[in-house]
Amino acid sequence: MPAEAGLDLINKLDELVYVRRRLKAGNSLYHSGDRFQALYAVKTGFIKTESLHDDGRVQITGFYMAGEIFGFDGIATEQHMSTSVALEDSEICVIPLDRVKNFSHEFSQVQNHFFKLMSREIVRDHTIMMLLGRMQSEERLAAFMLNLSQRFYARGYSPFNIVLRMKREEIGSYLGMKVETVSRIFTKFQDQKLLSVQQKNIHILDVEGLRKLIGQHPSK
Repeated sequence: MPAEAGLDLINKLDELVYVRRRLKAGNSLYHSGDRFQALYAVKTGFIKTESLHDDGRVQITGFYMAGEIFGFDGIATEQHMSTSVALEDSEICVIPLDRVKNFSHEFSQVQNHFFKLMSREIVRDHTIMMLLGRMQSEERLAAFMLNLSQRFYARGYSPFNIVLRMKREEIGSYLGMKVETVSRIFTKFQDQKLLSVQQKNIHILDVEGLRKLIGQHPSK
């Protein structure tokens, strides 16, 4: 929702949702090559998107939690470039693009908001390219955990206590690392008292230490 949205606009925005779909863990909402018809908002649960390379390798391209919108990859070519899969039982709000277009004529701030959402996706893709291009493995995982922390905090959750919905293999695919490397670095971060790791339950002990690792200045 736009930060400046009033009650009338919020009620109108709710009309954009065509239907709410429930997905069981492991089920897909759309596949690569499917015709693009709508954007999707995660109401509850967790979603990943993935692409299949010509050599048969699967590349994770994104993770989306409650409150986030995905499916922008289909706008340019009118077909999805990736496949979406539920990491856990999820409820998804379907937002047909034609409704967004019609609605935007009446409320320009909605159009501007969707432009911001698309821009955020572009920035996220650029960030991942930077991660894979210039960062070492430890820096990649530190940046990934800091990003998750910020996104959880933005949605009203604890930025320090994180339950990973994705497997170590999926994190590795997303960051361009082997699963053994992901597990080794989690263990190293725990030894360095940056994180406390209990299976999927991660407690961030030293935010500034993670930021220092990726070259960020300490927060004021």
